[in-house]
Amino acid sequence: MKHLLPKEAWAWLQAETERRVALGQDAPLFVDVRMEIESLYVGRPPGVDNIPWYEYPDLTPDSARFATAVEAEAGAKDRPVLLICRSGKRTLDAGAALEAAGFSDVAHVVHGFEGDLNDAFKRSSLNGWRHDGLPWEQM
Repeated sequence: MKHLLPKEAWAWLQAETERRVALGQDAPLFVDVRMEIESLYVGRPPGVDNIPWYEYPDLTPDSARFATAVEAEAGAKDRPVLLICRSGKRTLDAGAALEAAGFSDVAHVVHGFEGDLNDAFKRSSLNGWRHDGLPWEQM
């Protein structure tokens, strides 16, 4: 699994999309693994697909279900997949599950969308997608 800082992930996503589209291939699949409510209300990068690693009320990951859902959206296990979550931790487990299921090109956004907690227990102040000023939208 590739570990990309937010700005690296954004640059990779743009370049890889351009390259693959020029070759007549699908752009990388950008997946937000947070629960749907997190993705909608906290905010998310534009164009991201929400496929939760786990969902309320169970809050229990099901790696086979997740891999099947990503494959259904990706269409093929060799399509590049970029994962994002809140802080970059869920994506490590989700990415490992995809690789175990046979996905060959998996990357994740280090520090995720909101980043690490600061000394005051607040996110988006030290690192992360939003902190780095990358594009995002909110419901």
